[in-house]
Amino acid sequence: MAQLFAASALRRLEAAAIAALPAGTLMQRAASEVADATGRLARTLPPACPVLALVGPGNNGGDALLAALLLRERGHACSAIALRPDGPGAGESVDAWRAARATGLHIDLPGDLPALLAAAPIVIDGLFGIGLDRPLDGDARRMCEAIALAALPVVAVDVPSGVDADTGAIVGGERGCAMRATVTVTMIADKPGLHTGAALDHVGELRVAALGLGAQRAEFARTAGSEVGRLFDAACAAQGSAPRARDSHKGSFGTVLAYGGAPGMRGAALLAARGAQALGAGKVHVGTPTDELFDPGQPQLMTAPAEPDFGAFDAVAIGCGLGRSDGARQRVAAALAGARALVLDADALNLLAGEPELAGARQTRSGAAVRRVMTPHPLEAARLLRCEPAQVQADRRGAALLLAQRYRMVALLKGAGSVVATPDGAWSIIDAGSPALASAGTGDVLAGMIAALLAHGHEPETAACLAAWLHGRAGMLFEAAHGHAEGLSAAELPGLVRQVLGRPDR
Repeated sequence: MAQLFAASALRRLEAAAIAALPAGTLMQRAASEVADATGRLARTLPPACPVLALVGPGNNGGDALLAALLLRERGHACSAIALRPDGPGAGESVDAWRAARATGLHIDLPGDLPALLAAAPIVIDGLFGIGLDRPLDGDARRMCEAIALAALPVVAVDVPSGVDADTGAIVGGERGCAMRATVTVTMIADKPGLHTGAALDHVGELRVAALGLGAQRAEFARTAGSEVGRLFDAACAAQGSAPRARDSHKGSFGTVLAYGGAPGMRGAALLAARGAQALGAGKVHVGTPTDELFDPGQPQLMTAPAEPDFGAFDAVAIGCGLGRSDGARQRVAAALAGARALVLDADALNLLAGEPELAGARQTRSGAAVRRVMTPHPLEAARLLRCEPAQVQADRRGAALLLAQRYRMVALLKGAGSVVATPDGAWSIIDAGSPALASAGTGDVLAGMIAALLAHGHEPETAACLAAWLHGRAGMLFEAAHGHAEGLSAAELPGLVRQVLGRPDR
């Protein structure tokens, strides 16, 4: 399992390591990793490509400067530009500057950037790391914008400058600016902000450099609590999946009800039902408050009455195209009170946002906790949290955790780098996804997939993570097959999910 460390945990882990190791050890190790990554990138480019290190005022700047010295020893033409011409006043970076001066590496000023960029160098971004708390401005911003305009290859040290390592947002939001890296070499441990939100367009290829602290990192994680989460990747998905026993039958895999589909939105409930079918629910029913739904292309889908016994099903997905009528509100209340396992999506979430006390209905059933998952996109999450969507996107992990705690159920915050959080503070980021999924109805399919896994007996956190990962991989499969992310229909998605299930490498 790949772990993700919040910046607060990393600072403590790094401080302990620095205190225990000879001075400069971690910086030398980090510089070596950056130099190796830069050298590998250089081998994919025209021969004799120069290297330009951007040197910030902190330890990232020292890492970049030492990396440039190592690369020069290996035969690369290297230069450097510093934000502060007089160098750092304290810290390990002082020794890096001293070494650069001693070996004759000239450190230029920001005004020299245009001339150096004319040589089309590989750029080492050592401007800022995880400590950045304000938008890039002045010379730093001008450097970032010039490098983006020149479309140069960039190796980022720890995080691309301007990206928040905890949230994945660009520091400063719409006013902010961030480096677009070709490769990011992140130090000591992986970070949540490299896997969600706007950061996904800035990180490039990600390499995690443990710097010899793998054992300390594992020990630290055991007591770090909610400061450490996980990246739900292919290995996690393999652990959550198992082949069907040969001696099984439809009753072995549960019964799902997909309930929604108000007039004009009938397809939403049918898509949820198809999603449940794609993940192998034994029997799938479809219901709506106003009339029976029938999918002539899927005659195996059964219909449920307008007022079903929600407790008669192993799992219920409610809300897809449900509408917000009084009847819809009554069915959501009934599902919350009666269902054994429940996925709340779309209009069920909108109704819950208007009446949060509904979430308190019957948290247990026959002595067992009701298994619940909510699946908001950022706008629905903002309604549930009574805030603006931009605030959700500014801290997706924090928003998911707050949703889970406030509504006492597993929260799956959809989007680029979907986040799953539990009421007790555990969190995961899904290592799969594609902009191909940004079309109407794909979320309905996901709701049905989660319901199928709940019906199989998976716990809510596992069901949400595994379904979101398979859903994201299906979108990636479409993108890879077509060479672009345009035009995926939600009706195609269940078939792609089945293909993902059939791929040995997932």
